[in-house]
Amino acid sequence: MTWFKREKKRIEAVEGRRVVTEGLWIKCTGCKEPLWKKDLEANLQVCPKCSHHYKIGAYERLNLLLDEGWTEHDASLYSTDPLDFKASKPYRDSLDALPAKVGVREAVVNAQGTLDGFPVMLSAMEYNFIGGSMGSVVGEKITRAIERALEADSALVVVSCSGGARMQEGALSLMQMAKVSSALARLHKKSLPYISVLTDPTTGGVTASFAMLGDLNVAEPGALIGFAGPRVIEQTIRQKLPDGFQRSEFLIQHGMIDAIVHRKDMKAFISKSLKFFTL
Repeated sequence: MTWFKREKKRIEAVEGRRVVTEGLWIKCTGCKEPLWKKDLEANLQVCPKCSHHYKIGAYERLNLLLDEGWTEHDASLYSTDPLDFKASKPYRDSLDALPAKVGVREAVVNAQGTLDGFPVMLSAMEYNFIGGSMGSVVGEKITRAIERALEADSALVVVSCSGGARMQEGALSLMQMAKVSSALARLHKKSLPYISVLTDPTTGGVTASFAMLGDLNVAEPGALIGFAGPRVIEQTIRQKLPDGFQRSEFLIQHGMIDAIVHRKDMKAFISKSLKFFTL
């Protein structure tokens, strides 16, 4: 009986330590090494061992890139359910529940401010809101950001993090590809710079439209960038795809993007690029 009592105390002690340390460590997705969460946070959600870039939210991205004092626009816009989409989880339920859970009302946040003193309009996509998918409101918000850039004669920066067009809105979501692209054509005609930042993942209709239309297309390391998924492509062309296909390192080797920039260097890189564009 004494042995059992001692064992019980030992287990309670272990459980006590487990409660204290629970949630403080994670296993890195990239290098599989144990990673202290505080180290990850201090390094802008980038693994200090292997430089694996974790996703960050739209507001984190805005605070990372913009100078203090930026202003949010179009925060009141939100999607409804125009097609009364039927699924195992109703689309309307997701739209109602996600704002309180994620902190945004849609999958993109528009902001106006300065980046190292350069006036910019910046749209940052939020992956935690239905996979950062592009519905009619996302298309409208990005279009409004472009129109504000036109009115203010300022640069535009869009940070993409999306699974593509939002299937719950069908053709309405696909129409946003042409809508945003035509607005970008007006920006280009006025010779205002547009810098597109592609993060993990940037896929589907977002890649097939505004994400790849930048005067400068910049990606974070290891970002998944593509239109269709690898399995679909393999089945279509009946060939085995090379290793790292659709990752930013593969794309820059084949001329699909212009630069790969570490998250900590992104603001300085965009600032330097804007200085070049506005000379």
